[in-house]
Amino acid sequence: MKTLYIDKKIKYDGSQLRSHWIFENTKILDDAIVAFCGPADVSLKYMVDLVDVHNKEGIYSNLMLHFIAEHFEMDLKSTIFAQRLLCSIVADELRAMTGVYNIKRTGDDIFDGDKKLSVSIATKSPVSSLIHFGINIDSKGTPVATKGLDDYNVNVVDFAGIILKRYSDEIFSAGIAQRKVRAVL
Repeated sequence: MKTLYIDKKIKYDGSQLRSHWIFENTKILDDAIVAFCGPADVSLKYMVDLVDVHNKEGIYSNLMLHFIAEHFEMDLKSTIFAQRLLCSIVADELRAMTGVYNIKRTGDDIFDGDKKLSVSIATKSPVSSLIHFGINIDSKGTPVATKGLDDYNVNVVDFAGIILKRYSDEIFSAGIAQRKVRAVL
């Protein structure tokens, strides 16, 4: 699994959650996870979560650290498990870096008490499965009570690099675990 931190601001509007967006922007044509910073402003047009669409709840943040993962041979349920793995890695690393043990994962979101830190979705395209995970950097101006990486004095680029490596290592390790077992009859 390839990883890359894209060192330019990109506004996440939901249109990036599609097959080959990573290839179009990085030339990586493989299973990959990339990270970048930028605002988030997802209108209902690009919302994948049907409950959010039904409730007419868009996504907005002045500044987030975004992760997009694309897997070419993974079904949707496996992708949802990978999404939750990514979320757990982020929560674990944030707790370790900050010493704030109130930070916890619930489903595919991260909270510090009643403050939400993240947004996330997993979906399927005709050729791949995709994950978007965003964690607030700036917590001001969000439509719900939030916290962000700035509230914890986390270096965003260093944090992104750690998350990219840990996720890639986990996916690689899972592949090894899959290949090393013998069949039972």
